[in-house]
Amino acid sequence: MANLQVRDIDDRLYESIRMLAKSDKRSISQEVVHILENFLSRPESFGRNPTDEFLRLAGSWEDERSADEIISETRKSRRNSTRFEKNNELFD
Repeated sequence: MANLQVRDIDDRLYESIRMLAKSDKRSISQEVVHILENFLSRPESFGRNPTDEFLRLAGSWEDERSADEIISETRKSRRNSTRFEKNNELFD
């Protein structure tokens, strides 16, 4: 059986994996293999090819407003978010 070594894992990611492993009564290695097997067993979870998606959308935007008007409206509609504040999610 092959071995895999992963370096420089974020401490919070490692802690999340450790907690999952503990709750599932697995070792960390077993938990990582389990996560990979689950992800790879569902090809639809990979998403679409970003290049293909971009090309599919190219030319599909139609708007009477100028680019400056669109940018201005976008900036005005933004709200402050705590999404990227420390300790909010795994990858703050």
